[in-house]
Order: sequence, then structure tokens, then C-alpha cells
Amino acid sequence: MVRFPSSKTLMAVALAAAVLAGCSRDGDSASERVPVENFTAEQIYKRGEYELENNRKPDNAVYYFSEIERLYPYSEWAKRALIMQAYGYHKARKYEEARGAAQRFIDTYPGDDDAAYAKYLLALSYYDQIDEVGRDQGLTFQALQAMRDVIEEYPDSEYARSAILKFDLAFDHLAGKEMEIGRYYLKRGHYTASVNRFRVVVEEFQTTSHTPEALMRLVEAYLALGLTDEAQTAGAILGHNFQSSPFYQDAYAQLRGRGLTATPKGKSWLTDVYRQVIQGKWL
Repeated sequence: MVRFPSSKTLMAVALAAAVLAGCSRDGDSASERVPVENFTAEQIYKRGEYELENNRKPDNAVYYFSEIERLYPYSEWAKRALIMQAYGYHKARKYEEARGAAQRFIDTYPGDDDAAYAKYLLALSYYDQIDEVGRDQGLTFQALQAMRDVIEEYPDSEYARSAILKFDLAFDHLAGKEMEIGRYYLKRGHYTASVNRFRVVVEEFQTTSHTPEALMRLVEAYLALGLTDEAQTAGAILGHNFQSSPFYQDAYAQLRGRGLTATPKGKSWLTDVYRQVIQGKWL
């Protein structure tokens, strides 16, 4: 007796044929998408996975994952497809859409195991835009807050470790922007404006890699302003914490050229920093 394949098997074969037909190109237009109304949620999900792995443009993958939400809104596959939508949007560098999908997952499935990953994807979508924002640091601040949320809410997850690293890099990025603006003012002789920028680095970003240069630039700016006490105090902090840095050698040469030493002098915000950081006196 001849056994005919079931309708489910025929659908699976049709899906496989459609997948194979797409292997020869990286199409991403709506006309190239396979109609999915007669497919199961699992079959659509696997098609979306295929598109992510084999298509350089992940828009099609997002389409298939969103179709699962439309056709099977209350299924387990819909939940899995939502997190994959967020990933697909992020891979496509559609960061606002990635954040939207990730936030929907967090709001809908707050206790799910993948909530930590959704939170991390949301933070990553801010972080990966940092280099695109020029002097506007709004997204950097949002990246810092989102990374902090991952670290605090999911401290034992694998994503927390990555979030800590990226938090430090974003923090360093903010300090770097302050340095960039400070150097701009310094080069043009706007010494007070440059001091304000370098002060922010020393007081608020002192754990970053930019602190030694900020102190050296403060020596330079204060000497230009004739404020030798402040220049010597900045040199003293630099020498105590970063004596092996080439920035200290530069600051020391500038002070010595004026017959000055790297010694705390007078009373200023820098002497407060010296007292707190070097002497450990906070009152």
C-alpha cells in the first residue's frame, strides 16, 4: 500500500525548498519573503534563524519573528521570537527598534530567564551608538544607566560581566569627551573654560585613563593664568599618583621652567582633592 506524506510533512518540505531557493542571494525585499500563514510557529522560527545566519541583511529574519507574534501571539514560540526580534534589529543596527522589542520583552516576561539578555540588549543598543553621537553625550549617559541596571538586577549573570566592562569603557568615553573639549579651549587660549573641563575629569572621572593628562593640562592652564599655587598643587597630585607617567614629566618640566616645584600650595579645589585623595582627610 502506498503511503502519502502528511500535510505537515509537505509544509516542512515546502519550507525547506523555500529556504534553499534563497541560498543563492542576500535578498531582503518583501517580495522575496515566504508567505507563512500555513506554517507552524516552529517552522517560521527556524526560517527566521536561517535568515539571521545566512543573510547579511537581517531584516527578513525580523519579519519572520514578528509574524510569529502576529499568528501565534500566546505561544512559547512568540516569546522566543520577541527576544530574537530585538537581536535581529540590533544586528541590523536599528537600535531604536531593538530597544523597543527588548523593552516589550521585559515588560511582558519580567521573570523569564531571557529577561537578563533583553536588558543587556537594550543597554547594548545605547552603547553601540556612542561613537555616532559626536559631542552629544545623552546616549552615553543612557548606556551607563542601562549597563548599571544589568549589573545591579542580574549580578550573577554572564551579561553582568560584559556590562561591567562596557560601563567602564563608556565612563572613559565621557571623560575623553571632556578632555577633547578642554584641549580645544586650551589651544585657543580660553584657559578658564579649559580648566572647567579638566576639573570635571579630575573630580568626576578620576578612575579613568584620562586623569593624568587632565592634571598636566591643569598645570599648563593655571601657569598661563598666572595661578602658580593651583599649578603646583595639580603637579603634586600628578606626581604622587602618576609619577611614572610621561604627563608628569611634562608637568614637572613646565613647573621647573618657572622655578616652581610640584608641591601643594594655597587653598583651592585642588588642595581639597590633594587632602582627600593623598592624605585621606575628608573633613
